[in-house]
Amino acid sequence: MRSEAEFNLMQNVEIYTDGGCLGNPGPGGYGAILACGEHRREISGGYQHTTNNRMEMMACIAAMEALKRECVVTVYSDSKYLVDGVSKGWAVKWKRNNWKRSGGIRAENVDLWERLLLLIEKHQVKFLWVKGHDGHQENERCDQLATEAANGSGLPEDAGYTARK
Repeated sequence: MRSEAEFNLMQNVEIYTDGGCLGNPGPGGYGAILACGEHRREISGGYQHTTNNRMEMMACIAAMEALKRECVVTVYSDSKYLVDGVSKGWAVKWKRNNWKRSGGIRAENVDLWERLLLLIEKHQVKFLWVKGHDGHQENERCDQLATEAANGSGLPEDAGYTARK
């Protein structure tokens, strides 16, 4: 357990994310903005064949993997799947149940949930939902980054998506 003094020394980082596909499934992209004080960094990437939910998750994962040290993080996303999966404890419950949802149905995107849960353990993270395509400046920019990435050439294969098939 961290002391209050240690907690207060941690950097506060805001992460804005978005992901999407041109078709679902289809070519997909993600974009994220990391903001810490006056510092700002944009990241993006994409895959040739994937899903919207996977790109929403990848935006968050890529941003959190870019953090160099333990931080207090607020993630803003327009993905209820991502935000609720963490905030409502769904992903932790699925993991505890050997990645089974209620009714014994296998959870989707297990590879990404596992990566995300490990990252969340390294930081103090809060997830907040924002309404997409509603004029939120950072969300709109992340959408633009994601769309540009999805339209890119030479996109790699999303091995986690193709492995499920």
